[in-house]
Amino acid sequence: MTNKESGSNKPKISGKVKSKTFQITLLLSKMAVVYTLLVLFLAVFVAGFILLVMGAINFDFSNSEIPPGVNQPVKLRIIHIILISRAVVGKILENIGICSQVSFVRYIQRRKTLGVDPKLFIKDLWFEKVPVRIYQPKVPPASQRRGVMFFHGGGWVFGSLETHEKLCRSIARESESVVVSVGYRLAPEHKYPAAYEDCLNATVHFMKNIELYGVDPANVIVCGDSAGGNLAAAVSQTLAGRSGLPKLRAQILIYPGLQALDFNLPSYQQNRGVPLLFRERAAFYMLQYLNGNASNLEEVLEGSHIPIDIKLNYRKWVSPDNIPEKFKVRGYKPHVLLDCTTEVYETVKRFCEPNLCPLLAEDALIQQLPETFMLTCEYDVLRDDGLLYKKRLEDNGVRVTWYHLEDGFHGIINSFNNDWLSFSSGKRGLDNIMNFLKSL
Repeated sequence: MTNKESGSNKPKISGKVKSKTFQITLLLSKMAVVYTLLVLFLAVFVAGFILLVMGAINFDFSNSEIPPGVNQPVKLRIIHIILISRAVVGKILENIGICSQVSFVRYIQRRKTLGVDPKLFIKDLWFEKVPVRIYQPKVPPASQRRGVMFFHGGGWVFGSLETHEKLCRSIARESESVVVSVGYRLAPEHKYPAAYEDCLNATVHFMKNIELYGVDPANVIVCGDSAGGNLAAAVSQTLAGRSGLPKLRAQILIYPGLQALDFNLPSYQQNRGVPLLFRERAAFYMLQYLNGNASNLEEVLEGSHIPIDIKLNYRKWVSPDNIPEKFKVRGYKPHVLLDCTTEVYETVKRFCEPNLCPLLAEDALIQQLPETFMLTCEYDVLRDDGLLYKKRLEDNGVRVTWYHLEDGFHGIINSFNNDWLSFSSGKRGLDNIMNFLKSL
């Protein structure tokens, strides 16, 4: 190669080097921009998370009240703060048009999945048009097993087969029972009586096909917590007056909500701000179940939604006078009866139906009900619903086994095995439920 040719190539090589350098510089610049954006996004996310938690903590301390007698109050606050944070995220997503708050909370709840249980056969089926999950012990039975129809809680709005999976597995394992968990339709999309009808139809289907599951037709129990306790009581009443089917052996009612006439009973006043169920939310959920909305919430809370003559008619069953005096000591003031307008009553008059509010059933029906286990919690707005129903059952000759958690709160049973957020009271309550089941 001549010197002339060699010199002529130098500019070309130099140009290639400059081009390569420029490309590398451009790539590094782009990477720096992406890195900066990622850092900014992470910073915004962390800041948002901190603000969310701080806001939830502030809401919890500002709006809730945990009495000194509550078992493990710090754990309860943590659970409440987690639930508040979840609800806030759902509301944000609803406001920006991604999904509704209710849909988000349900989605999070349904992500709780458990693995295979070595002691149980677990299968998802449909009873008519109702989804159910059946838990059957693998141990060969010495005779026919007892059957438990389980209706989950969640205010008729939340809850699912997944939210009560641990509880249903535990019941099936420990009591060696066949447990059928019912995935009934939820409000506000499906208003009353959808949930009640699903639970009733699933129970009837099970009883008509009971030989397929190795269950003793004379030993079927309905069971539910909170709203599920309401549904269990309603199904039990319906089946008590129905011929052509075996009689239920028992009903297990775990802090049930049983009436909507009076949200100013002692427990509603005393525990109005105690997690995990505020007085206002109890009324809110009942209205969602009834009408699919919370209109007339204020009237329901103050008691101006039912005419005085109807209240007086039911006062023999729904009255603070029927609650033992020891439960009125803590912060209770008698409530003045208020009348209501025709317009308001028309929107909530079905509160007087026993299928919605089982506490209002007639004595002739109450007398036919099966043996009952009733669990109540001292720091629960629904405590007095349980106490009033217990009295009605006992007054009508129904055998009642009552267990009261002096340090318990609403929802505690479902946290019996919640890792480091477990409550010893929840386990104690569940043990008593198991003992009752095993005695049947």
